[in-house]
Order: sequence, then structure tokens, then C-alpha cells
Amino acid sequence: MPKLKTHKGTAKRFSLTKTGKVKRNHMLRNHILSKKTTKRKRNLRKTGYAAAANAPTLKQLLPYA
Repeated sequence: MPKLKTHKGTAKRFSLTKTGKVKRNHMLRNHILSKKTTKRKRNLRKTGYAAAANAPTLKQLLPYA
């Protein structure tokens, strides 16, 4: 069986934790930050986890992570 290729777009955006959860960053934190409150920007810094429905697909795109 041939080696699987990692989906590079997914690799840049997601990573796996030791327990197998898919870790992600929040969106809406790149530009137009002046109208967003400090509290909102601070909370967007924190990492989140991908939804359980999407996790198997993301793990398939990251075969060696």
C-alpha cells in the first residue's frame, strides 16, 4: 500500500492532541480588529476543538500527525 499524503492546508490549521482530539484556532482574528472588543479578541486567542462530527475527516487528512 502506498504512503498517504498529508493535506497541507489541514496541517497548517489543525493539530492533534495526545488524546486524539483535533485542536484548532478561532477565526475572525486577522484583520478589522478595531471594531472588535478587547474581551472578544482575548477570547479568540484561545484554542478550540473541532466538532466531533468533523474530527474523523480531519484525522484522515492528517495521517501521520
